[in-house]
Amino acid sequence: MSRQEQPVTTQTIATSFAQLGLPDQFVRSLAKRDIVEPFPVQAATIPDLLAGRDVAAKAPTGSGKTLAFGLPLLAMVERAAKNRPSSLILAPTRELAEQIKEELAPLAKSVGKYVHAVYGGVSYGPQKAALRRGVDVLVATPGRLEDLIQQGAVRLDQANIVAIDEADRMADMGFLPAVRRILDLTAKRRQTMLFSATLDGDVAVLVRDYQSDPIRHEAPSAEAEAIDARHHFWLVQRSDRVEHAADVVASGGRTIVFTRTRHGADRLAKQLDRLGIKAVAIHGGRSQGQRNRALKEFTTGRVQALIATDVAARGIHVDAVETVVHFDPPNDHKDYLHRSGRTARAGAAGSVVSLLTADQQRGARRMQEELDLWAPIVPPHTDKLSEGGHRIGERSGPKR
Repeated sequence: MSRQEQPVTTQTIATSFAQLGLPDQFVRSLAKRDIVEPFPVQAATIPDLLAGRDVAAKAPTGSGKTLAFGLPLLAMVERAAKNRPSSLILAPTRELAEQIKEELAPLAKSVGKYVHAVYGGVSYGPQKAALRRGVDVLVATPGRLEDLIQQGAVRLDQANIVAIDEADRMADMGFLPAVRRILDLTAKRRQTMLFSATLDGDVAVLVRDYQSDPIRHEAPSAEAEAIDARHHFWLVQRSDRVEHAADVVASGGRTIVFTRTRHGADRLAKQLDRLGIKAVAIHGGRSQGQRNRALKEFTTGRVQALIATDVAARGIHVDAVETVVHFDPPNDHKDYLHRSGRTARAGAAGSVVSLLTADQQRGARRMQEELDLWAPIVPPHTDKLSEGGHRIGERSGPKR
């Protein structure tokens, strides 16, 4: 079959979900959640996906990609037989798999379809029971799905719609060989949707080998989200960092605070609690149940701050994050962008604060040069958090 790719398409015409050709049940369900106008990646990809085309979309976290592939998938998927899902969504982390399920489940219910997620860190029993009842849309991480396949709990030969989410993260985490093995077990005649922050390297090979004549689309990148944020670099004493972090959370609204280690995340959450800031930690050392509860407490506003390590944060997808704090500096400028891109999404305002000790200034300036970010390192000033700061690419003073 032909693998020639179409040119990248960025044209978007529809200004409402009703114009995209989606079922009325979806339009009404979305409207109840005050979701009326599609994001660019949704407006661009949904018509092609509803037409049955393979799509390769360059779309970062926060671009609205879950609904971009989820809505057409739910509109087209057929009812599943026992242990044989009709469609499959692959995600790199259990947090992302759970969040995809949570976002799609109400929409699926409105059209009489069933979504279930399978991932590691929890018991096999409920997952196998759900598969026996019949799962129309199976959301899965590669490792747990391969375990279930080997145990004979699931067959994929009737999965004729497949979505691969965050393919670049799959590559980074070493999952692409498993993804290829899984795709080889799905229906030979299938529609394949691929969403990734990048479409080059190993992801390009996946597109070439497993998509048929795909149409390419591109949404604003994570760098674009970070560009919209206001960036602050504060010089602080190491002993005062916790107090400054508490001040930022108190004045900056819903906040994600990044630490370098699991122990550091746990310690900071407790220290913030003692200062009257409700905080919860999320990292790889927590059980899946603990991580789910932490995310729920944060997304529902029961806690003000989510304290996260970089690895754990890769599976976090939360809207309306007003502030990001780099309590510990990132490893490099790419990690800085990935962390900072959690705020200022979809045109919203957002602030990014780095708490730097004297010995961290030189590394911060080198990173700024790589980012084209020319922000002075100054004493803390929470009163200027919303209107102050500097944007990436914005030159307001002489080069240092």
